[in-house]
Amino acid sequence: MKVSFPEGNFTNLPRISTRRLGEMVNTRCASVEYGNQNLLSLNEDVLYHLGLSTKSTDFRKTFHDVRYVCLGGSPSRMKKFAQQLAAEMKLEKDVPNLAAAGGRFSLFKVGSVLVADHGMGTPSISILLHELFKLLRYAGCKDVIFFRMGTCGGLGVPPGTLMIPKECVNTQFQPVYELRILGKLVTRPTFIDPGLVDELVALSNTIQLEREVLVGKTLCANDFYEEQARLDGAFCDYTEKDKNAYLLAAYDAGIRGLEMEGLCFTAQCHLAGFKEVAHER
Repeated sequence: MKVSFPEGNFTNLPRISTRRLGEMVNTRCASVEYGNQNLLSLNEDVLYHLGLSTKSTDFRKTFHDVRYVCLGGSPSRMKKFAQQLAAEMKLEKDVPNLAAAGGRFSLFKVGSVLVADHGMGTPSISILLHELFKLLRYAGCKDVIFFRMGTCGGLGVPPGTLMIPKECVNTQFQPVYELRILGKLVTRPTFIDPGLVDELVALSNTIQLEREVLVGKTLCANDFYEEQARLDGAFCDYTEKDKNAYLLAAYDAGIRGLEMEGLCFTAQCHLAGFKEVAHER
């Protein structure tokens, strides 16, 4: 089953497969401008993990027309996604990995769509986002829409449910991303563009999907086992009763999915200047 995008903000976006797709986290960017003035004094900015630099790559020539960025955790899955996009757009299907020299991430450009894998967990996606944001800035991109696509653990929902998050929260059910800068705790709010959520919901109502589509909150943990209350990790200092009580509290708080990248994704995209519909992300 495939999803086709109707007229509107998605006019030129090709179809995407919903196979194995458990979650879509999204946000929208009006322009790419950041506050790091240190970049202005660099003779060369090396996007180390992408294997690109301002001296060796003409960012404006290569990436100036990017309008959509699609991220996911698996390199092979994102390559397959890029190949499908190319086929739908009737472009060369064997798209090259533009980040091959970096040896860390995969990066594909298909028309106006940039496709990349972010690996697993917050540290990995944080590195990718820093370098993608700078790439888009150097390319002079405008009105970019970000999507994160991937599988997530479901909470009280049928397997295979397509979830569109309306908010991303931490393991204490708070919509904040925490990181430590110079040894000090810094908190940044998460934000998901409500207008884009509404567009995706409206889209799902116009097509025939062989799965349930759900809008809810997603919980982002820093671990696959203990922070997600699993009982089968190498360590477990809580009981099954404790686990069930925690997951029930999460469900009562409106949480329907669990994953490991959403906090960083939604907070950092918002911080980078992503459009806030009707007030804020």
